[in-house]
Amino acid sequence: LDQPGLDNAAGEEFLREVLQVLLEEGVRKGTDVTQKVCDWKEPQELRDLLDLELRDEGEGPERLLQRCRDVLRFSVRTGERPVQTIPEGIFGVSGGFGVPGQVWGDPWPPRYTYEVAPVLVLLEQQVLAKLRQLVGWSSGDGIFAPGGSMSNMLAMNVARFRRFPESRSRGSWDLPRLALFASQESHYSILKGAAFLGIGTDNVHLVPTDERGKMIPEELEKEIQRVKAEVGGLHPPGGTTVLGAFDPLVPIAEICARHGLWLHVDAAWGGSALLAPKLRHLLDGIHRWDPPTPEGCDPPRGFGDPPFPRGPPDPPFGLLQRCHGVGAPYLFQKDKFYPPGLDPGDKSPQCGRPPSGLKLWLLWKALGSLGLGSRVERAFAATRYLLEQVKSREGFRLVVEPEFLNICFWFIPPSLRGQEETPEFWDKLGKVAPVLKERMIRGGSLMLGYQPQGSRVNFFRGVVTSPAVTCQDLRFLLDHIQELGQDL
Repeated sequence: LDQPGLDNAAGEEFLREVLQVLLEEGVRKGTDVTQKVCDWKEPQELRDLLDLELRDEGEGPERLLQRCRDVLRFSVRTGERPVQTIPEGIFGVSGGFGVPGQVWGDPWPPRYTYEVAPVLVLLEQQVLAKLRQLVGWSSGDGIFAPGGSMSNMLAMNVARFRRFPESRSRGSWDLPRLALFASQESHYSILKGAAFLGIGTDNVHLVPTDERGKMIPEELEKEIQRVKAEVGGLHPPGGTTVLGAFDPLVPIAEICARHGLWLHVDAAWGGSALLAPKLRHLLDGIHRWDPPTPEGCDPPRGFGDPPFPRGPPDPPFGLLQRCHGVGAPYLFQKDKFYPPGLDPGDKSPQCGRPPSGLKLWLLWKALGSLGLGSRVERAFAATRYLLEQVKSREGFRLVVEPEFLNICFWFIPPSLRGQEETPEFWDKLGKVAPVLKERMIRGGSLMLGYQPQGSRVNFFRGVVTSPAVTCQDLRFLLDHIQELGQDL
């Protein structure tokens, strides 16, 4: 113990070389359209190539550098590749502004107290304040969570606590049966959250939507009247995952106020519309988000940068703290030498959290609110161009007129064109997208999500968020699908 157990000079040299590998393999090749989207390998072949076994003896720096290269080589390239559309359409490098936040975040201390992470605590507060301002709130508090799914669960937990504070200490055993109302197009994390929190998936009531995927307020009213249990809360999405629909928040908020429901809006996808003056109307009524105790704003995903954490803001009187805090005396002492309210770890179920909000802060600093809004509007314009291309091409059929950045369409191969649209026709059409997806992945040329939805058979879902995308790239997308499907 007389000497350090680490060779700092060797570690610094290794880090320098790793960053060079990341720049070359991850960033440059990740944005080079001549490179494959993925170098597909079957699972066992990939296990053998990567040599994943953990051994008693360690490996030298050269071998470790090769490991890093292999990880990047065989991973899906999620940079600004114009020919690539990731299934969720939300991942990207986007000029690199968000990347330092991703790289720097892990070495820094978790954000549970101000004394161990002063910069990150203040940074998080500032970003959350800006998000609240976008929604239309003048004050509040908040916390970042690892993603939209966890934010939805936090909102559900806080909703239950506000209605039944005794649930924190006594559990759910003596509570009335709770009910949660959500759009039938809501994110799957609502059902997961109900199971995780002990609410029960049987107590999640999915409200019918119209043909565009928007919740029907009259159906919500009927469902509330039908359910005789104690009402828990409502979860309308602000931009659904598949169709990109925005629920009519104003009439929904009126219904919630009339019945005493907690209103939570999942804006993880559509919230980026708040930054674009031409698109803000899509979220009209979002300021009604469970007045007077709003909960659940997610940093939006429409910027085209690395995936961001999600952060549910909550009211200034500390609902998150009362719901989750336990005041561990070895971390959250009452006699600290700095002002109270700067130790966010106690109001989060995780306590220590990675400083992932740094990514959003750096991007906002780089582009400003106007620049972020321009990105959203550019993505919207690119979506409209893709829409016109889909409508004008033989063999392509739109599933539904898009409201935001999601373009859902079928590719009808030559063998099915002109046929009567019988059940057999739709059964065959539903098998087209999986075949084309396999051809894309195995060839490494493209990655595009598909899914069924309700009575609709499998269709493609294209989402355009990268500011690097051009009209030529979007034409390539459809040209390539047509090329891959000509023999079907």
